[in-house]
Amino acid sequence: MSAASEPAARHDRDALVRFAAALFAAAGMEAGKAATVADILVEADMMGHDTHGLGLAARYLDEIAAGHLATTGEPGVVSDRGACVAWDGRRLPGPWLVTKAIDLALERVGQYGMVAVAIGNAHHMACLAAYPRRVAERGLVLTMATSAPGVATVAPFGGTRGALSPAPIAAGFPTGGTPGGDPVLIDISGSITTNNMAARLAREGRRYDRPWLMDAEGNATDDPNVLTQGGTVLPAGGLDHGQKGYGWGLLSEALSQGMSGLGRAEKPAGMTNAAFIQVFDPAAFGGLDAFTRQTATITANCLASPPRAGGGKVRLPGQSGLRKREQALREGVALRAGILDSLRPWAEKLGVPMP
Repeated sequence: MSAASEPAARHDRDALVRFAAALFAAAGMEAGKAATVADILVEADMMGHDTHGLGLAARYLDEIAAGHLATTGEPGVVSDRGACVAWDGRRLPGPWLVTKAIDLALERVGQYGMVAVAIGNAHHMACLAAYPRRVAERGLVLTMATSAPGVATVAPFGGTRGALSPAPIAAGFPTGGTPGGDPVLIDISGSITTNNMAARLAREGRRYDRPWLMDAEGNATDDPNVLTQGGTVLPAGGLDHGQKGYGWGLLSEALSQGMSGLGRAEKPAGMTNAAFIQVFDPAAFGGLDAFTRQTATITANCLASPPRAGGGKVRLPGQSGLRKREQALREGVALRAGILDSLRPWAEKLGVPMP
């Protein structure tokens, strides 16, 4: 996106997690929930996803103060058939709910082979890229379909009025044969860009490098300000092939909201999320060795593809994030300028020392 950003300062990972957890706890969030939310936000920054890392913490604190983010309690169990579970998230912290759902699936997947947990009426779930690694590193497969039923910023293909959320989809699976044994970690959305990125660019007075939005009249534009003027985000594929992003946006919303039974029909407002989370054990199918034999071949073929002129070598989804994470563990977490400053007023108000 236009204009270079300032170099990011680096900070100790554990200090950032303790700081964020202390802020959430001081705002009334139960300690275990606060620690999980802090861990997921910092994990996002470690992997380079700084629109969905600690940059969200001030918004979460605003939501707690407004009574929109629940800080105590447990999800309501809508149904539980062992391998199939549905929860009412009761506006509890999204990162905590997703982590709890994955933990439940990990406990049960050895028995059932695959476990699905649907969560509706949750608060914001942060960066999806922060979740698949620990599942894939155990030789298991994770898929996630999520949506924000209180948001309608993405236009259906051929339309000019927003009807869908960006509807992110994430997945992780082991390969066994990539350099270093890297798993594939996928985090994509049904939209061509995200609401958080558009908001950041608008705040910074910047524009997109390409016309990824539409104004209210249906003209493609690179101006992020159109989202506050009746404009919309284009589905992935844009004006030419947006039926692709439109299709998977519909699927993600149907799985997350439909399977949980809580979504747009209830007309929620604000940072409400829904998710459909699946964990698969390859041992229940052809076996883990057979699985990684295939995924190693598939990914090796991708990595062996000659790069386009002027471009870097081909990478697998998630490899860049994993290298950034390793660097963050060695050298500190790179935080974009302004993120800690956005939390300073909350730290002073809540009596939490800055890191």
